Amino acid sequence: MSTEMNSDGSNKSGSSHKGMSSSLRAGSIKEVGFIELGSKGVSVKYGSSQSKGSGSMSMSQREISDQDSRLVYVNDPFKTNESLEFASNSIRTSKYSVLTFLPRNLFEQFHRVAYVYFLIIAVLNQLPQLAVFGRFASILPLSMVLLVTAIKDAYEDWRRHRSDRIENNRLSSVLVNNTYEPKKWKDIQVGDVIKFSANETIPCDIVLLSTSDPTGVAYIQTINLDGESNLKTRYAKQETISRTNEDGFISGVIRCEKPNRNIYGFLAAMEIDQKRVSLGPSNIVLRGCVLKNTSWAVGVVVYTGMETKVMLNNSGAQSKRSHLEARMNREIIFLSFFLVGLCSIVSICAAIWLRRHRDELDIMPFYRRKDYSGGDEDNYKYYGWGLEIFFTFLMAVIVYQIMIPIALYISMELVRVGQAFFMIRDDNMYHEPTESRFQCRALNMNEDLGQVKYVFSDKTGTLTENKMEFQYASIAGVDYGGEKTDYYEEQSGYYAEVDGGVLRPKMKVRVDRELVRLSQAGSDTKTGKQIYDFFLALAACNTIVPIVEETSVPTEKLIDYQGESPDEQALVYAAAAYGYMLVERTSGHIVIDIHGDRQRFNVLGMHEFDSERKRMSVILGCPDSTVKVFVKGADTTMFNVIDESMNPEVVKATEAHLHAYSSVGLRTLVVGMRGLSAREFEEWRSSYESATNALMGRARLLRKVAINLETDLSILGASGIEDKLQQGVPEAIESLRMANIKVWVLTGDKQETAISIGYSSKLLTSNMKQIIINNNSMESCERSLKEALKLSPNATSGDDASSLALIIDGTSLVHILDSKLEDKLFELSSRCAVVLCCRVAPLQKAGIVMLIRKRTDDLTLAIGDGANDVSMIQKADVGVGISGQEGRQAVMASDFAMAQFRFLVPLLLVHGHWNYQRMAYMLLYNFYRNAIFVLVLFWYALFTAFTLSTAINEWSSVLYSVIYTSVPTIVVGILDKDLDRTSLMRYPQLYAPGQKQESYNGLLFWLTVADTLWQSMVAFFVPLIAYWKTDVDGSSIGDLWTLAVVFLVNLHLAMDVVTWNWIIHASIWGSIVATIICVIIIDAIPILPGYWAIFNLASDSRFWFCLIGIIVASLLPRFVIKTLVQHFRPSDIQIAGEAEKYGHLLESRSSDIEMNQTER
Repeated sequence: MSTEMNSDGSNKSGSSHKGMSSSLRAGSIKEVGFIELGSKGVSVKYGSSQSKGSGSMSMSQREISDQDSRLVYVNDPFKTNESLEFASNSIRTSKYSVLTFLPRNLFEQFHRVAYVYFLIIAVLNQLPQLAVFGRFASILPLSMVLLVTAIKDAYEDWRRHRSDRIENNRLSSVLVNNTYEPKKWKDIQVGDVIKFSANETIPCDIVLLSTSDPTGVAYIQTINLDGESNLKTRYAKQETISRTNEDGFISGVIRCEKPNRNIYGFLAAMEIDQKRVSLGPSNIVLRGCVLKNTSWAVGVVVYTGMETKVMLNNSGAQSKRSHLEARMNREIIFLSFFLVGLCSIVSICAAIWLRRHRDELDIMPFYRRKDYSGGDEDNYKYYGWGLEIFFTFLMAVIVYQIMIPIALYISMELVRVGQAFFMIRDDNMYHEPTESRFQCRALNMNEDLGQVKYVFSDKTGTLTENKMEFQYASIAGVDYGGEKTDYYEEQSGYYAEVDGGVLRPKMKVRVDRELVRLSQAGSDTKTGKQIYDFFLALAACNTIVPIVEETSVPTEKLIDYQGESPDEQALVYAAAAYGYMLVERTSGHIVIDIHGDRQRFNVLGMHEFDSERKRMSVILGCPDSTVKVFVKGADTTMFNVIDESMNPEVVKATEAHLHAYSSVGLRTLVVGMRGLSAREFEEWRSSYESATNALMGRARLLRKVAINLETDLSILGASGIEDKLQQGVPEAIESLRMANIKVWVLTGDKQETAISIGYSSKLLTSNMKQIIINNNSMESCERSLKEALKLSPNATSGDDASSLALIIDGTSLVHILDSKLEDKLFELSSRCAVVLCCRVAPLQKAGIVMLIRKRTDDLTLAIGDGANDVSMIQKADVGVGISGQEGRQAVMASDFAMAQFRFLVPLLLVHGHWNYQRMAYMLLYNFYRNAIFVLVLFWYALFTAFTLSTAINEWSSVLYSVIYTSVPTIVVGILDKDLDRTSLMRYPQLYAPGQKQESYNGLLFWLTVADTLWQSMVAFFVPLIAYWKTDVDGSSIGDLWTLAVVFLVNLHLAMDVVTWNWIIHASIWGSIVATIICVIIIDAIPILPGYWAIFNLASDSRFWFCLIGIIVASLLPRFVIKTLVQHFRPSDIQIAGEAEKYGHLLESRSSDIEMNQTER
């Protein structure tokens, strides 16, 4: 059995027996050490396969001291909260209140340094000495950005408030004065006794006291907690059951651990009738769970509100920032220096001008330093040579402020929202069987999807379906894997007759004909007895809950096996298919229909699976009055507890069968048993009771009891379970590899299973050379790494690298990660096309991701479906969760979520490519459209004595980034497509430009700067020359510059649009029309400067010649260079685009295409 089996933290099953202490009912405690990655004071050691070295200790391993515990007085909330008032049961997921919204929201928004910059600019413009624009106009852009963001945040928080209000006002029945009365959830307190009925949601964390089942069992659905629909079992203690009934009264004191995030652990003790009763994870029900298949249950509240385990875990995924945005910040820093440079030039030139004209300043009409309007002569708005220079510098900063693109931030957010909408609505990523659509949980990561170089994938549930199907059985050394049939006795599966009706398993299993015949022959023969014991172990050694369902046929019912592990479900369905049907389970017994004979077995004890033993065991009281212990588990641990001297031939044959099963990709486990004498059973029971009642080291003691029990077993056999590959996985991996994306598989399965899946998924190929590293010491690991590096000295690219596959196990990684060998492992893995890591722990998965991230700038993506993948998903640049069979922990921690691994191909190759190309272009275009406007203002300052008076109307300056040019940027960023989906999916090599950052890099940035300088000079100097020595006023020529720049930037954008549609047409040409209308309206207002200027200007033919001349002269060099480059040195994307445009097949021009991007 692989280490992933039951790794989801199975909850504990109980046991009871007549005359036996009820403490057995609690079952063994599963220890789960909770580790907060990156928490303060914790140094995470990725190399450790256990929690050892992580600085974390499970609460179940230490005694509860007074400072680490709380006292809960049952049915006495007043006394419970008297000395220390606990949290109320009111929850709050909202961020703001009416009073805190404005200050807190502004505080959060001003974490962006650019916002602080524009705030300073707006404040400076309010000073009389520095006023360049109108006071209102100067604060409008920042106010708009802040307002839009605030409205969005307010709406999101209002939805959270509404959800909280609905949740807090739900009603539950609370015991008050010995009567159950309805009470709002928000008013429930620690110590209250609550009664809830079937299908009701639990309002807080409670300890079960009693249920409608006489044995105290309750069936719980945790779909609201972790997304799992399978039922779990929880138990009430016998001591509380006898004191509590549906309307009864109970008192007592519970000492439990303080609130913590460990949803799989609970440590407490209850004092009742002067007797101490231990409590564990099987006795607590968490907030959000739903009671199922149980009429009613009663419990006492131990944690409420924000202190419940589910709320303590409600932290979401780690905050991440896209690489493109991080690189953009470098350019913004450069633009900041460029802005300072422009301002410095203006202020220095102003200083020189003032010095040269210092004798003319008093009477110069343009400057007029002296004020003669009063009785006395006085300086008029003149503060001395030094301050004038300083004020000129600050005024220049205000005038040229849009060099730092404030509109870019809001544009990026809107573009990402639009991109997310189309990703979510993409039917190619819709999973019809589960009705699951793609989820975009982090809007700031869209463009990173187009730059991924490494994909780290889990296996079980990610590459495979995690829907197990029983395939082979090895019983007493005989392999039953021959001819299979869909029918049992040529009928539609096995069935049992119950009360005149028929009871069938809900899921059919293909069975082996010979094994069916032998199982029907009975248990009188030796072979029959071996088969009987094997299938009895499969049917009994589990925590499966059988649920009977009605069908459309009144006389026929289906039995559905609910359990926490898909492996267990497959084994129980297999046992039922061979005639061993589990039909009833309580905490004290099970009933199995064995070929029509109903047999009852008393469950005397159970030790659940844990990560150290890697096996589970159940003690059964059989109908013949014998007591037997059945054990199943991973082969690596089972053969250590099997007495090989009893059946050496059987053990040897079973090992061979296990190897054969693993080699074809099956998950394996071994089954064993032994009989218990009365003395052995009493010794076990005594040890079990002592361990269960211990508060210090309870989990360790229970594990020791289990280990002592699980010894000297006789082998019964082994099983092979198939976890089928998901649809389209081989094709998906092939496409990713063709896109030059390295796929690494990190799994907890054994090596043979992982290699087999590697071949079936096309991750491994027959021509690959495999480098296998399985070592138990640092010295041997170092030797293996050195030898492997010698075998592949030049395999760094091309065919050599594609022929290497590294296979390494978790034991070796214990010695390699966080050690001096990490660099050698990185060097070796870089030379390999495929890396398979087997038997790895969750923290080791995160360590492997960090191995790449710390040593390269390549983007990493991690994809998984289970709680054991959360750390890997959070550490990768991009985290993708699979909404599969193992709950929603991976989805909750991810940036994106989807239903199938194959959807990764359209996500990366199509949407990732589009998002990267659009966002990269949008960033460069925004720098260009802001810089050209600023440079026109800069050139103007050089011809106006450096006074920073501007010919462009202040309202046009404000509206330039808001109305004139913003909408086309956003629309094109959402809708433009450089290539069609078909081409991108057909030729994965077209993904490479994103990996190589071909659409956004330093060269393109500087070319954009050069193009901007040219266009700004043409836009400024053509009108200046045309109207030189004329009587045109500043406002008129300012309108010409405004229109020229707006026409230029929109036509510049139109030149680069690939896929036109009516929305893009409307946005570009509509912006030009909107600009003309706004300029006309502004010039038609008498109180504003430049009244009627545009009308006078447009009546002159020079205006139209200038406008056309500016557009042609500015864009002609760009057009010529683009044409020449596309003709003589076309990129793959341009060639594919031409093929799409003219309808040619790409193969017909294959001689002109270098699709292998790794060689370009």
